[in-house]
Amino acid sequence: MNKYELAVAVSAKIEDDERAATIDKVKAYVERFGGQITNIDEWGKRRLAYEVQHMKEAFYYFIQFDAEPTAPAEIEDNIRIMENIVRFLCVRQDEA
Repeated sequence: MNKYELAVAVSAKIEDDERAATIDKVKAYVERFGGQITNIDEWGKRRLAYEVQHMKEAFYYFIQFDAEPTAPAEIEDNIRIMENIVRFLCVRQDEA
């Protein structure tokens, strides 16, 4: 099992309950593909470095999880088609 971090930027144009449902769906994808979530950091609404899909702000979430090496590709394939996700990035965390 490797340690991964999934950074997700969720649209700021949606309501709070819809945003929570989006994050729950992301967590469900992580668990469906064999990941075990260890921590979730909610950074709140932040300004984007550049405009994306005519948006200047997004809500940031950082999800740390343990999973097999094949899981991140599967998770990204499913997150890629979600409407409310502005940007995402999954990286492997090195053990220091």
